[in-house]
Amino acid sequence: MQQGTFNPFTPEFGKVPAYFAGREQVLSDVLSAFEEQATNLCALFVGPRGCGKTALLTYLGNEASRLGWVVANVSATSGMLEDIVQRTEESASHLIATSSEKRLTGVNIAGLGGATWNPRGESEANWRTRMNGLLDRLGEAGVGLLITVDEVDVSLDEMSHLVSTYQHFVRENRKVALVMAGLPFHISSLLGGKNTPFLRRAQRFDLSSLAPYEVEEAFRLTVEEGGRLINEGALTEAVEAINGFPFMLQLLGYRAWRMHPDDAFLTVEDIRAGAQRAQRELEDRIFDVTYAELSKADRAFLAAMVQDEKVTSRADLMGRLGKPSGHISTYKKRLVQSGVIGETLNGDFYFALPGFREYIAGRE
Repeated sequence: MQQGTFNPFTPEFGKVPAYFAGREQVLSDVLSAFEEQATNLCALFVGPRGCGKTALLTYLGNEASRLGWVVANVSATSGMLEDIVQRTEESASHLIATSSEKRLTGVNIAGLGGATWNPRGESEANWRTRMNGLLDRLGEAGVGLLITVDEVDVSLDEMSHLVSTYQHFVRENRKVALVMAGLPFHISSLLGGKNTPFLRRAQRFDLSSLAPYEVEEAFRLTVEEGGRLINEGALTEAVEAINGFPFMLQLLGYRAWRMHPDDAFLTVEDIRAGAQRAQRELEDRIFDVTYAELSKADRAFLAAMVQDEKVTSRADLMGRLGKPSGHISTYKKRLVQSGVIGETLNGDFYFALPGFREYIAGRE
């Protein structure tokens, strides 16, 4: 490999890329709250798989920590609330005493003095009380807490518990921020819950496809970050193959870079060869999973849309599927919430997940 070069593309989920294409305004809006030491912030990142939600959470957590915040990064899985407590204590260990302080609960004299110890107060306190104790101590140190939750799952009872309790943190004027990321369906379901109306006032960032100029700039800058160059023809090929999909940007770049890593330039041939490998990986890692979650009626809806190059009208779908308008509305809503399709202001439908139209066409 040419001296001073390294592969700068990061196709791993959650890995912070060298450049966040098209997300500058999102980052500016959220980071300003941390820079200004805002009392509270609640934000939602919404988008399909591969749009960069997890990477944004990772980056914001790193930046918040740099700005003096304590950060608890968790995923929406069973035990999430306890994980938040432990991650907070871990992140703030240099500032506060943790709940590992013990209290004596019993002595077994017959057993030659075997003592039993429990964390002080833990058995008596619920999650909100334990968090209040941590937030009190952080407040005394003049530090705020950021909680990030990845892969929001509305079926998890702890999600609504977290959101409803966060309301109280805000009402009590505690310095705590909550930033969550998830698929459109899960976020919509969470917002519609009876115990989570507070979230409807949160900042919502819908992470849509990238514009060609955003892809072009980010791809070129990333190549240069790694110590190489790319000619205009190769860059044009890359932009077309990426088709606005953030994950494909990283995946194609990574594969193309490895074609001839010792060369000073990435060529058209490198991009084309890398795109073939990247497309197969994209289908395996993103599209197959998304397709498997679709119902038979969802798939029929998409297959009917494939016949159009750009947008599909409701009337055409009704004719092709032989279904009434109500059926179209039901499955349109499902597919919009999954992040697969979008709806124009005129009521037409289009594929919102870049490359998925071609994927569906290849399966029919």
